[in-house]
Amino acid sequence: MGFEQLEVWKRSSKLCTEIYKHFNNFKDFGFRDQITRSSLSIPSNIAEGEERGTIKENIQFLIYARGSCGELRTQIYIGSDIGYIENDMASNWIQETKEISAMIVGLIKSKKSEL
Repeated sequence: MGFEQLEVWKRSSKLCTEIYKHFNNFKDFGFRDQITRSSLSIPSNIAEGEERGTIKENIQFLIYARGSCGELRTQIYIGSDIGYIENDMASNWIQETKEISAMIVGLIKSKKSEL
């Protein structure tokens, strides 16, 4: 199966797109660059792992994706606290990162069972 069929890749890509659109014209370049990079890292690492030659490599990139998901969630919390992200949007994004992280864990467990 290609990574494009993975629900976790689709959802993380959608979240990334939402974040990029929200911060498109944002003036705090440091924050904008950091939060968009961490959001982009999630689906990118999922895709790269799926394209790797071994299950161990695939798992390692899923671990990176999960780490980026935690990084993104932290940035959403901070962005909300400093008024860059509206509370409702932040709550939705935080929930989505939690669900994506759980999906990545499930995918890692599934891959480990193939070893």
